[in-house]
Amino acid sequence: MLEVRDITKTYNPGTVTELRLFDHFSLSVEEGQFVAIVGSNGSGKTSLLNIICGSIPIDSGDVLVGGKSIARLKDYQRYATMGRVYQDPALGTAPNMTMLENLSLADNKGKPFNLTRGVNKKRIDYYRQELSGLGLGLEDKLNVKMGSLSGGQRQAVALLMATMTPLQFLILDEHTAALDPKTAEVIMQLTDRVVREKKLTAMMVTHNLRYAVEYGDRILMMNQGHVVLDRAGAEKQATTVDDVLGLFNRISIECGN
Repeated sequence: MLEVRDITKTYNPGTVTELRLFDHFSLSVEEGQFVAIVGSNGSGKTSLLNIICGSIPIDSGDVLVGGKSIARLKDYQRYATMGRVYQDPALGTAPNMTMLENLSLADNKGKPFNLTRGVNKKRIDYYRQELSGLGLGLEDKLNVKMGSLSGGQRQAVALLMATMTPLQFLILDEHTAALDPKTAEVIMQLTDRVVREKKLTAMMVTHNLRYAVEYGDRILMMNQGHVVLDRAGAEKQATTVDDVLGLFNRISIECGN
């Protein structure tokens, strides 16, 4: 289980732009849950992911995984058991390296870097098999540089790379936002399949309300560092886009937007 316990986070303390985003905020995510998180800009969605991943520090509180604190671990230490797919398809992969080299790096995550070849040729058939499962014809492009692929292809490979090694959590940071609608649908279907087949615990920030409603088994809406909607299981399955949009609009009106 992931637990964000009683955290406080203030941006720009002591200045005229000081903003206390989280004030003794707590949240827990059960093992195996696929959580979709929505909310307006500045609601705290991405900041929450960054705090979990260790990209930004907290003023107080704790972050625990399986009851053990990870709050003092660096981000690269947390990524030993976390995978993250970013909004920008250019992040999370090395554009000037081939797909084979990228997959090999991901495959060696957490392992000692000894003076051996970076690519294990015995794993090439495995990489082809994994790429074939994406259904994008990438299995025959292992020697193509990542930077030559389309945004959707790169995002699909980034998703595969993020989940190649055993994970406790998969973090999806608006990972379809930069894609065209058709490609975004493909990536979401792939995401859903990967999460289910690998039985991952996943947290997905998205601005697409339909994706938040259709995918996963829990939905959260955040506003100004607070959770204003939290539905899981059957209650989540009964939630419609209109339900979420109605609450979103009411909050916008109350905030004067």
